[in-house]
Amino acid sequence: MDAFTAGLLQRIEATESDLTRAQETGDEFLAEVEQGELEDLQRLAAEHGVEVHTASTA
Repeated sequence: MDAFTAGLLQRIEATESDLTRAQETGDEFLAEVEQGELEDLQRLAAEHGVEVHTASTA
């Protein structure tokens, strides 16, 4: 796994964790921000052929 792929997967994992935490604490604004970031990262992964196994797709 190259550095780009590893970094991208790490960012996705961190963003998923942040999204979950925002949802659990009821911070709707932060949850929306994190959801948008997660969608951007997943799009970037798809564009580069990086397979992502997220909580929602696993």
